[in-house]
Amino acid sequence: MDERDVKTVAVVGAGQMGHGIALVFARAGMEVRLIDVQEEALHRAGELIASSLGVLADCGKLARGEIPEIAARVHTTIDLEAGVGEADFVVEAIPELPEVKKEIFSRLDALCREEVIIASNTSGLNIYEFAEVRHPQRLLIAHWFLPPHIIPLVEVVPGPETSPQAVATVSALLERAGKTPVAMRGFTRAFIVNKIQNMISLAVFELLGSGLVTPEDIDRAVKHSLGIRLPVVGVVQSMDFTGLDLVLDVMKSYGLSNPFIADKVEAGHLGAKTSRGIYDYGGRSEAEILAKRDRLYLQMLDHLRETGAFEPV
Repeated sequence: MDERDVKTVAVVGAGQMGHGIALVFARAGMEVRLIDVQEEALHRAGELIASSLGVLADCGKLARGEIPEIAARVHTTIDLEAGVGEADFVVEAIPELPEVKKEIFSRLDALCREEVIIASNTSGLNIYEFAEVRHPQRLLIAHWFLPPHIIPLVEVVPGPETSPQAVATVSALLERAGKTPVAMRGFTRAFIVNKIQNMISLAVFELLGSGLVTPEDIDRAVKHSLGIRLPVVGVVQSMDFTGLDLVLDVMKSYGLSNPFIADKVEAGHLGAKTSRGIYDYGGRSEAEILAKRDRLYLQMLDHLRETGAFEPV
């Protein structure tokens, strides 16, 4: 199935992720079947969708007159068979319980048309180890981030039997819905962002337990450093500005090795100072590269100050 053929999307699970995912597809002009086992959850989802649409309108992201039409595209039901029967694409967004997901994948595989792709929103479970489906080529992970109607990223993670066409179709569909998909080549626990975020959490746990710093100090420190830099250079390109030779020395001091970094250093590609490192800077001088970076940092700093982002939410 081509992404242009997707007219109706079924979202199974109306919790904090499911209702936001439903909103994304409804905003993109698709009919949505939002499914849950509890009527109460569906009622709550409707209220949250209405509230989110109001916030988007308040912030100028959509016209207030669009709200009724978007909301009307989301149809709720407790009937799984009816909800997915006419769907052209299915998103699973139920709780992170392997035995429950295993059952729903089997049911979806039996109920959905053979060409319909089934995407799990799991945040880290290796569904490919326990999912028992007749058509594994159409099963993949599409991991959204809270709140899904605002955060652009969706990580697309194929399993060993997922077809390349399924990955391409889902990536194109997500782009059509205004998201930023990043397709991995295979499964790794926690994918990209959560793997990095989990390491940050471990460091925070250590600091909180040390008594050396307050929770407020940790957030203040991160907001006034990484909070300015990461939106501009990310976590990988930032190493180009540190200098990959220094990065390699730091790694060695921790007893670590990494052939990817070592090969760059051996080739003399040290980052911004050589106009090539992990990224290629197209022959620009170090001064030119740093000037562009610094202008972006200053704009980010001004924006964060103007919006009060350095204060607690």
